[in-house]
This record gives sequence, C-alpha cells and structure tokens, in this order.
Amino acid sequence: MLEQQVVHRYSVIGRSVPKIDGGEKVLGLARYLDDLELPNMLYGKILRSRYPHARIVRIDTGEAWRVGGVAAVITARDVSFNKMGILKDQPPLKDGKVRSVRDEVAAVAAVSEEAAERAVEAIRVEYEELDAVFDPEEAAKPGAPLVHEELGTNIIDLNFHFSTDSDMEGVFEGAYAVVEDEYRLQYMNASPLGTMGCIAYYNELGELTVYTNTQAPFLYRHELSQVLGLDPSKVRVVQPEIGGAFGRGMDIYPLDPITAALSIKTRRPVRILYTREEELQYAPPRQPAIIRMKTAATRDGKLLARDADVILDAGAYVSWGPFDGRVMMATTTGLYVVPHVRFRATVVYTNNPYCGTQRGAGNPQITFAIEQQMDSLAEELGLDPVEFRLLNANTPNMVTPQGMRISSCGMRECLQAVADAIGWRGRRMAGPGRGIGFAAYFHVGGGARVYRSDGCGSTISVDDYGVVTLVTGSTDLGTGSDTALAQIVAEELGIPLSKVRVVNSGETVRPWDVGTHASRATFVAGNSALMAAREIKRKLLEIASEILLVHPSKIVIRDGVVFSSEDPSKRIEFDKLVRRAHFRQGGEVLTASVFYDPPTEMQDERWMGNLSATYAFGAQAVMVEVDPETGVVKVLKVVSAHDCGRVINPAAAEGQVHGGVAMGLGYTLSEELVLERGRVINASLAEYLLPTSADTPPIKAIFVETEDRYGPYGAKGIGETGCIPIPAAVANAVYDAVGKRPKTLPIKPSQILGAG
Repeated sequence: MLEQQVVHRYSVIGRSVPKIDGGEKVLGLARYLDDLELPNMLYGKILRSRYPHARIVRIDTGEAWRVGGVAAVITARDVSFNKMGILKDQPPLKDGKVRSVRDEVAAVAAVSEEAAERAVEAIRVEYEELDAVFDPEEAAKPGAPLVHEELGTNIIDLNFHFSTDSDMEGVFEGAYAVVEDEYRLQYMNASPLGTMGCIAYYNELGELTVYTNTQAPFLYRHELSQVLGLDPSKVRVVQPEIGGAFGRGMDIYPLDPITAALSIKTRRPVRILYTREEELQYAPPRQPAIIRMKTAATRDGKLLARDADVILDAGAYVSWGPFDGRVMMATTTGLYVVPHVRFRATVVYTNNPYCGTQRGAGNPQITFAIEQQMDSLAEELGLDPVEFRLLNANTPNMVTPQGMRISSCGMRECLQAVADAIGWRGRRMAGPGRGIGFAAYFHVGGGARVYRSDGCGSTISVDDYGVVTLVTGSTDLGTGSDTALAQIVAEELGIPLSKVRVVNSGETVRPWDVGTHASRATFVAGNSALMAAREIKRKLLEIASEILLVHPSKIVIRDGVVFSSEDPSKRIEFDKLVRRAHFRQGGEVLTASVFYDPPTEMQDERWMGNLSATYAFGAQAVMVEVDPETGVVKVLKVVSAHDCGRVINPAAAEGQVHGGVAMGLGYTLSEELVLERGRVINASLAEYLLPTSADTPPIKAIFVETEDRYGPYGAKGIGETGCIPIPAAVANAVYDAVGKRPKTLPIKPSQILGAG
C-alpha cells in the first residue's frame, strides 16, 4: 500500500506512470543476454579448481581437443592476460597456483554447450594440495597458510580506520550506560533474474564487441581493455536489457576476459552464460562480516560514543566486497547524532570465494548491529525505543563526524510515521508471541564519490515532430530509472511523457557515466538530464520569442503548447516551433549536451569528506509472530517510511520499496550460501531459500517528501534503502516478542530456542 500526500504542482513529476519500456517487456520483445544469438556463435565453459588451495603441477588438454565440435581450449599459458581486480591480485586464468574452488584453470569454446561441457570434463589437471584457511580470524593470525605468499600476510592493507578521539576508552569509562556485543552476518547471493554472462566477438579488423549485463559499461570497457592489453578504442560494450544486478555488475570478473580470449582465438562470437547453479556457486556474494560493537549514552538519553571493530573476509582476491567497509564506516559515524566514534575494519584473505558489493553495500550489515544496540541502550536507560531514536535523530544541515554534510533530512518524520502506522503502544504490547521492532537508516542519496568523477553525461535532441530524445550515460537495471529521467525531461520542457524517448543501450554514442550504483541514477543522471532539458528550453524560448514577439521570460511551454503568459492567444504548438527552428535561413538542429558532476569530494587519508551530494533517511517498523514451540519467525507486517526527497514516480518508488523489503527479509530469515571448505554446498534454489510471494507480508510504503535542494525537482535516491533496516527491525521485533536477541543472520529457530 502506498501512502503519500500528493500536491500536483507539476504536470508529470509526482505522478504514477507505467515504465516507458514496460510494453516491450510485457509483450516479450525486450532482448536480454540470454536471448542473444549471433551468427556462427560458439559456446564457452570454464574448468575450475578441485581444491581450495593447491599448486598446479600439470594441465593436459589433449583429450579436450578430441571432443567433436571443439574450436578452442585455453589455459594461462595460451593467453597473455594482465592481472585484474581492485588490487590487481587475480589472473583471469590461474597458472602455478589456485586459491579457491572458484578459480578458473582452463576454458573451452565449442559448437554447443554440450560439447563444451564434455571438453571441460576431459581436461586433466594434476594438483599438489596445500593447507587452506577459511576462517578470517584464523587467517589473520601469524603462521596461518598464506593465500598470497608474496605478501607475507593475509591481512590486506586497506586501512579502513577512523576515530574522532585518541582516548575512546576514556569516553566509555565516563558514560552512564554502555552496551556491547558481537554480530555475525552471512554470505548472500544477489540472485537477479538474469544470471551472469558475456558474449564476445573479436572480428578480423581487430575490433572486440562485448554484450554484457554490467552496471558500469564505461568502467567495464576500461578494465577489460587493460586485462586483455587491447586499445580501448577497439572495444565496444553493448548492454542488452538487464534483469537486475544489485551490485553484482560493478566489477569485471574472469569470465569476461576469458570469453573475449576464446573469441580472439577463434574469430567467432563466443557466449558464456551461467546456469542458476553456477550463479549461486560463482557469482560474487554479499560481503560477510563479524562486527564487534560498543555504544554509550549519557544519563539524559543522548548518544555519547560508538565503537565498531569489523572483520571482513575478502576471500581469495579483492573485488568490491571489502570496500563495503567504507560504507560501514560512514553509517557508524553518520547514523544518529553521535559525537565520539571509532571504526576499524580488518580485511583478510582466505581461501573462500571473493565477494562483490551488493544492494546497500555494507549498510544492512552494520545497521543490524547499530540498531540492535539502539534498542538495548534504550532498555538500559528505561526509555521508549522510538523516543530514544527521535531524541538522537539526524537533522537537516548537520555535519557528521566524518564531514558528511546533510542537506534535507526527514528522519524524525519517518520514525514517527512508522510508529503510528504499526500501532506502537510500547514494549511487549503487540500480543502473545508477537513483537514490534524498529530500525532507521542513513545512506547516500546522490551517488558516492568512489571515483575522481562521479558524473553523468546527457545529450538531448528534438526532431521535426516534437519528439525529444534523451541519450543518457546512465544504466537502467530494470529499476525504472529511464522512466524517471523521461519524466524530468517532459516536466522541464512542458510536453507529454509520450513525446520523450530514452536511449540507453550501451552503444558508444552514449555520453560517459560512472555506472549505476550508490542510489545515484535518479539524482546524478536526473540532474544531468534536467540541465540538458533546460538548455534545450532556453534555445526554444529564444526562437519562440522571435516568432511570438514576446520576451523569453514571458513565454510558457505547457502540454505541448508554447504561449505568452500575458496573452495566451500568442501561441504555437511545440512541434511547429521545432520545425520553424529547423526550416529557416540559418536554421539549427536543436541539441544540447551536458555533463553533471555532483559537488562532492574524495575522502582524504583520514576518511574525512562529503562523499555524496545528499543523503537519504528512513525508518521501518516490523511486526512478527514467533512460534514458541518451533522458534519459527513469521513477519506479519512491514511499514517502510522513506525520505527520498521529491518522489518522481510514486508507483515506481513503491516498487523499489517492496523489492528492497523482500530482499531484506530473505537476507534476514532464509538466504545463506553455505560453504564447506570454501565450496558452496547449497547451489540450487531448492536449498538456497529465496523468499516467495507467499513469504512476503503486507508492506506499507510511506514517503516523507523533503524536496532536497540539490536533487532534480528535489529528488534523492531510493534504489537501495528498502533492504537496509529490515534485518535489524526484525531482530528487534523478535526480542520484543520473546526476549531473546538474534545476533547472527539468517535468524534460525535454533537461535530463538537456544539463546540465553
């Protein structure tokens, strides 16, 4: 259910409209990676290590070549690759040593998937098994097996440390109330509908075209070119329709250069597309975490200090997962007003799978700890948990200890809204076996300054029939961001939404964009589109001024008509005005190109800085029922309130909230990649328990519109926020129901029945 106070100040903004690509998807016309078949295409398969840690003694590919239909068999010795990954610590094909059971040892291309599978199975690899380490705490100890011997340690030098004080212990000693505990969070697969894959075609002209469901096509092109040693101008990245990504597509992975290498060898298109089982085994999971946290408050209920010590298991290589530590740091210092803060994250190599970032990028993990401690502190102080949160809530125009500058902030309104909507009357008042829990969130709402440029380009052109085409660098992952951009352009130009087209396919004609992540598409790409629309509007008004003999400041464009605000009889239809601009002496093509880079900064060596142009806030309330005999937790209702600034498309925003809540509930109650000596042992949807529609409770979405001064029409991001507070809110509701606090995810009946 959607609850929103709607005041129609705008013609298009703030109105629920269908996705502009909805018709194609409903009719089955949209083309996803799985739908693409190129002429003369081959199919690839990858052979992976049998052991989590071993030396490669010998690889024999002779039998693989004898399988009918095989066109290429490659190992590290057949291809010249540069190392890949954030720290350049991973070769796409491994030579000399494997460090996880995910490690790629060889690959084949054949005329069918069946032939490729038979060829992979025919490759013989002789290994010398080595001692392995799977526990990050054990891996950090002296004498542990070294994943990368040349480094001399498994501890990765990422230095995610921040502190406001040199004597935090003294601050805690002087506190009136202190709570302290440990929390453990699991591996989670993103599980989008579209599995990971790549189609590569290297032609006789030395040009490589790659079809991929990446989230960051321009960075992908750069990284892939580097790994392959190709001129980036010879590499073209095409994005088909994307069936979700949730952060998985922020990096390139070995399958990308391996697919390209097979095409380079054969000069034919090659496709590698994961099955669902391969996706569960080999796609980068959410970063697991061990969090030890301590929080203190004064006697009058004000937060005094927060101390977090986090251990992150990077796995065998460093992808984006360990960088969740930066988001955990920002939330530790930024969620609620807390003057004294210390954060330390230790990132460790193990022989487990390496991790990617995932929706919320570390925020669900750290919020799970923070918000349970908020509940514990409130109880310690004898305060209502909602009142305690309201007392310490973030406010507009404040600056966090890390130097993050808050613009708009509706956190208090969100907390009050969810408390009212859930029917909060106090602790232990929900009924027998039932409980209500709360959690708030703080997250970037306008991208995150991860790169030197966090911007997005836009180009707008108008044709003779008044159709406006926006070419955007932004990527729509199925979220409906293209529709929001179209609404922004239509609103600014005063034309119907049906007159706006969005080009967003990954072709090289698109202007540059850093990628879709950090809830940035509506804010960053939206500001870019708005700037371009304003430039087009300026040109149109100047031309209309000449025709209507009215000053540009007195001309209005509304509902596709251009007219004088003082004398509406002086008017011309939008499309006619465009033709008048084109078909005249000295005419011009109406185009505008802009680049919007948000006014943010790279954090310095002390991790100080304003990494987002704006920040999103919100709160959730959850009602649960706990079976006293089985310990099974059933979520009865979720109320989710969000300050995402001005809501561009209420229906789409509600969809984002519902999807985020469902994802968060899966993370909280059922989803867990179970590892045995570094290998995923529940790699099927029969064992990896995604939530279904039957598991999803009624969800009430509430939007608190603060109209952020930096956002396009006041909008902020909402793509990630629905999943962030859910684990903590459910855990707090369980405590309210049965008096036992879950400290590990997923919450299992054994925790409820066995907790002290």
